[in-house]
Amino acid sequence: MADFIRYTIEDKVATLVIDHAPVNAFNRQTLAELGEAVDALVANPEVKVVVVTGAGQLAFVAGADLGEIGALMKSQDEGAAQAFIQFGQQVFSKIEASNKPFIAAINGVCLGGGLELAMSCHLRICGDRVKLGQPEINLGIIPGWGGTQRLPRIVGAAKAAELILTGDQITAQQAMQLRLVNMVVPGGEVMRQAKGLAAKLANKSAIATAAAMNAIRAGLDADIKSGLAAELAQFGAAVASADAREGITAFLEKREAKFQDK
Repeated sequence: MADFIRYTIEDKVATLVIDHAPVNAFNRQTLAELGEAVDALVANPEVKVVVVTGAGQLAFVAGADLGEIGALMKSQDEGAAQAFIQFGQQVFSKIEASNKPFIAAINGVCLGGGLELAMSCHLRICGDRVKLGQPEINLGIIPGWGGTQRLPRIVGAAKAAELILTGDQITAQQAMQLRLVNMVVPGGEVMRQAKGLAAKLANKSAIATAAAMNAIRAGLDADIKSGLAAELAQFGAAVASADAREGITAFLEKREAKFQDK
């Protein structure tokens, strides 16, 4: 039984909760439990979408457990510190690489490793009073769980450099302007909106969803010619499916499609 991570599954949507009081900070155990939960949900055919959130109202995830990082630094074991960071990278990369959409329901403070987790998710819904940022520079370190890589890809190199080098926090509204989040909603609406979006995605064909996500990922770091080739290959995989036949037939018959994820 996990101590800090729990999840439930309902109507093809999993809700994964990070519950490490008081601010849901990541230590190695929490990261390990998160990785195990991600593996289980990705492998579960009854799950099509995952919503990730933090327990309570204070924080989504406030970052890494500074007590654990401090102990690693005090030990002067550079290898152990890097292993901890590499482990977090591996867990977050599992989320990013998933063919099932992960939605970050950002219900509270989202700093450091919390923002890095949110950026590894495919969609982000944010409460209107949330503060977000990469404050690691203020501790004499830098983001290590993807912040220096994913943030520039989302908001652009110059703005990412500003946020990382100043350590400044931004509001949910600023995050929306930067396209760092997909939606800003009243704090009490975060989970309802996230689950509503998840239900909408879960109603789509899992075959087409996976193909779309594969094509998007393939094109992010490729030239347009390579990206188009990847899109063509994924289109071929989708169009050969029974779901594609059902979707087109349903459209022509003016009825709602009933996808079987085949």
